Amino acid sequence: MSNASSRDEVSGRVVGAGQTAANSPLINYALGGLQRFWLSDLERWSHVYHLDGRVNPNDSISHRDVVQTLHVLLGMSRIRTVPRAIDIPYVFRTNAEQLTRLPVPKHTFGLAVWVAARLKLDLPFGVSKMIRHLLEGRENWTRLRGQDIGLLLTGIVAQAMEGRTEFIHHAAPLANYLSESFATETGLFCDSATGYLRRFATFTTQVYLAIACYSYGEYAGDLEMIHLGNACALRLIELQGPQGEWPWLFDAERGEVIDFYEVRSAHQYGMAPALLEFAERHNVDGASEALIRGFIWNFGENQLRRSMLIPSLQMSYGAQTRQSDMRGRIWRLGGAHLGRKARLTSPAKLTIRKECRSHELGWILWSFGERRDLPQITHNLFFSSALR
Repeated sequence: MSNASSRDEVSGRVVGAGQTAANSPLINYALGGLQRFWLSDLERWSHVYHLDGRVNPNDSISHRDVVQTLHVLLGMSRIRTVPRAIDIPYVFRTNAEQLTRLPVPKHTFGLAVWVAARLKLDLPFGVSKMIRHLLEGRENWTRLRGQDIGLLLTGIVAQAMEGRTEFIHHAAPLANYLSESFATETGLFCDSATGYLRRFATFTTQVYLAIACYSYGEYAGDLEMIHLGNACALRLIELQGPQGEWPWLFDAERGEVIDFYEVRSAHQYGMAPALLEFAERHNVDGASEALIRGFIWNFGENQLRRSMLIPSLQMSYGAQTRQSDMRGRIWRLGGAHLGRKARLTSPAKLTIRKECRSHELGWILWSFGERRDLPQITHNLFFSSALR
């Protein structure tokens, strides 16, 4: 997409109400892309679709597929019309039952609790048993990372809001543990409760812990938890890049960006909007503007002046990152100790990550499935044109 067309397509033009289906064009765009991930024989979505021209682009690995499928189901819980070919209860049960047998991250169990609540379905017995063991053994909590705590607390609250109280007695202790062990005076959250590297946390950590704070705060009427969510959202907005980029790695104790890269499309159009929906509800300054700027980044208002969306596939490229960036987390942390400020890299040194993951499109479903107040995004002509 050219620069001119990018600017034109985010100018606010929308499809007339009479032309819309039950789902918005944005949601149908994401659903169209997800069709390419669907593995009908396994009743799940594959974890990645490669966009580098290979003959067999759809890549399936069981434990990764299952995690991504739960993310997609979470998104589908907020859309008006689910594809008829998808038997949601069966897909959830088939995939959730595998969690006890596959090497999945601990946060996946919190995700499963959240999804079950949203879909009003029961958790498989084995999964409930593992979650009880995880939560009742308080000595295990110190080994949980921010994403684990965030998803477990959010899932428990979602269950309680549906009248399911199996885990609710853990909610207040988890909230207290989050507040005491992960929150900082800067507003950003640490990655873990202990350890030398706990202060270095990703954007994902911020989103999941802030959403957990908001969720519990709203459920329990706990204003201190809502304040923690607001503080995180506000600091992230202050650290957003000049073209709406959401940075990847932070020093939570200093409240600073360590490294902007990689800038992930899913953060721009999915995870940030999920958090900022709460921030808007609680009147955080600049929340709506930050959401829109972050989303528009995907249309080509970014460093590479390139659209991250692929209308022919109804997908998106995964990220903008450094060319041949082999530097791992430890290298990046070294820069933090030397006091170097994070900067955006020259566009000439950037490249596109040519893959799309199914959970990325699932985040679109979650963040925009129920929104009717952002037609410049949900009914943008780019998405309706891509569906023709």
